[in-house]
Amino acid sequence: MSYKAEYIWIDGTEPTALLRAKTKILADGAEPPVWGFDGSSTNQAEGHSSDRVLRPVFTCPDPIRGGDDILVLCEVEEIDGEPHKSNTRALLRPIAEQFAGQESWFGIEQEYTFFKGSRPLGFPEGGFPAPQGHYYCGVGAEAVFGREIVELHLDRCLAAGLSISGINAEVMPGQWEFQVGPAGPLEVADHLWVARYLLYRTAEEFGVEATLDAKPARGDWNGAGAHTNFSTKAMREGYDAIITACEALGEGDKPLEHIKQYGAEIESRLTGAHETAPWNKYSYGVSNRGASVRIPWQVEKDRKGYIEDRRPNANVDPYVVTRLLVNTCCAALEKAGQV
Repeated sequence: MSYKAEYIWIDGTEPTALLRAKTKILADGAEPPVWGFDGSSTNQAEGHSSDRVLRPVFTCPDPIRGGDDILVLCEVEEIDGEPHKSNTRALLRPIAEQFAGQESWFGIEQEYTFFKGSRPLGFPEGGFPAPQGHYYCGVGAEAVFGREIVELHLDRCLAAGLSISGINAEVMPGQWEFQVGPAGPLEVADHLWVARYLLYRTAEEFGVEATLDAKPARGDWNGAGAHTNFSTKAMREGYDAIITACEALGEGDKPLEHIKQYGAEIESRLTGAHETAPWNKYSYGVSNRGASVRIPWQVEKDRKGYIEDRRPNANVDPYVVTRLLVNTCCAALEKAGQV
């Protein structure tokens, strides 16, 4: 007897990495081994020395194939076992370990947009739909497009055991969101990458493309983000730590350091309009969706909780955004003795 293991990895495409996958047949009871692939076809090697290594780091049930079949998320390595330069998970690991005592939690709100052909799903051919407004969390065929794909994706994420915590329609036709978390930095990023894989595969079955483009429709339409909710143990217990984290994110060169790694074409989305702060101006505020970082009103009322970094694009690498937030905020909290 045998089972199918779908190996999934992040390639070296720039400026936004793509997911790749291939299937290995394994004997029942066998653990997924290290495997190889042609890096010259994934922007991760040159043809004269193209072998690259897939090292399994996270497995879960495959809800598409079912049965005993599994999904295998992998890190990419060189043949000597060193992390490949495209392997951003390897950069997160030591930072997550360094600050593990602060117990960082994340919840990432993944927005995305369905396209049918060259237009967002729900955009009429040769024209435009009614202005955004009634599509957000909408109900009814005139407001919602692609719900059957979204519901199937949700069911598959749950069947895979991912820490998915909700879905909703967004402000533009064909635009949706799912949330992953709360979970630690490595877990939330692993689960988000697998949830993205399941989203692409599910949309594929309907002949629809799911895109993480930051500004999928030009003009008076919201872009697509990955709002990242973050807290540490100290932040969940006291408001002073909340302010320390917000201040740390705006200190010195930190705003630019984060923005440069928060996803491709971020300037097209963070304009100061459509519930965003300008990409080159850092701010934070209570209940303010026009700020770079929002402190939810309930957090101010309770004097404890979490913050929401509203800057990351939908196409952000979750290994990168979690590493940056942990490194910046946890170092500041440690320095302030708020751990």
